[in-house]
Amino acid sequence: DRDRAMRLLFSATEGANFTYGRVPIGASDYAMDRYSLNENAGDYAMEKFSIERDRKRLIPYIKAALAIKPGLRLWASPWTPPTWMKTGPFTANGVTGWDGGSMKDDPQVLKAHALYLAKFVEEYGKENIAIGTIHPQNEPGYETRYPSCLWTPALMNKFIGTYLGPTFAERGVNAQIYLGTMSNNDSGKDGAIISTVLGDATAMKYVKGCGLQWNMIDSTATCANKGLQVVQSEHKCGNYPWNPGGGLPPFNPDKAQNDYAYGVESWGYIRDWINKGVHVYSAWNMVLDPAGKNLDANRPWPQNALIIVDRATRTMTATAAYYVFRHASQYVDVGAKRIEVSKGDALAFKNPDGTLVAVIHNTATSAKTTTVKIGGKTLQFNVPANGFATVNLP
Repeated sequence: DRDRAMRLLFSATEGANFTYGRVPIGASDYAMDRYSLNENAGDYAMEKFSIERDRKRLIPYIKAALAIKPGLRLWASPWTPPTWMKTGPFTANGVTGWDGGSMKDDPQVLKAHALYLAKFVEEYGKENIAIGTIHPQNEPGYETRYPSCLWTPALMNKFIGTYLGPTFAERGVNAQIYLGTMSNNDSGKDGAIISTVLGDATAMKYVKGCGLQWNMIDSTATCANKGLQVVQSEHKCGNYPWNPGGGLPPFNPDKAQNDYAYGVESWGYIRDWINKGVHVYSAWNMVLDPAGKNLDANRPWPQNALIIVDRATRTMTATAAYYVFRHASQYVDVGAKRIEVSKGDALAFKNPDGTLVAVIHNTATSAKTTTVKIGGKTLQFNVPANGFATVNLP
């Protein structure tokens, strides 16, 4: 089933044909536990930097994906730098140093962190894994009960322009630097980081794109208008503890939302971000168990995944959200251009080879005969109630 899961995710003929992948630098909120790649305080030269832990689980997973999709484009971000690079106060959950805290505004530390990120790219390269892009910090405006780190706009700007960019240039690191991953749209948070960095000529010598997620959809045009590639870097995971309403189901602390309703909800997020102009759209968790819980023990948050593996029953299930992603990802190629849709709940694309793709959602509560006019052709077919269809024309 491991091989089947990988094919479902990355195969162009048997699966979703995903072409981008995100790699955590150290622990994400879905790591087995909290760790970084150098917890040796004061090792500014990164002499004890190590990816040995990644070789046990993460690197084999990446290599299995690359065996199916050799051209997989990989990008990476840390959820937290090494704990000795941060200052408190930290999140009050008994896990000192890892969760929350702020990046130290110290030249020696900032230089060491730039080297830490460069070494990550270099060491993965030795494993024949090319990291194409580095986003300096996951959600720099949020302090959470899992690995995280706060950055001010001024500090992020200084880090990119004075430390990270020059370090990559000096060491010949080929990975590009993206301004990501931005998530918090509160005043003075991630939106301020974007405006500060995009307005600084020194930092912008090194920034080639933006990573936006969750609440930052309205920053898409801001980044795109600077000629930057815009990556939607994390799909919303459903089952929200704060119960946002708007027809969404109430929070369930014991079970992830992997039902059809969440598949339809997922379609809305994909459609809206693509219509805003993002160039890449990313899923979140690919494979989880049915519980779907992360490292936050204080507020367990069961989150969705594209594939669910129930170890008790030894079964694997592709969720509705998986198939919603696949309706587009299997047929829309890298470099495709979005085509305007005149009406209906749909997306349309023209691939670089000239093939046309339309993804249609029937919002009605009954099956519906749908007419699609695309590429000089008119097609009619039935779409099930609240269902989806994909048209792929040569």
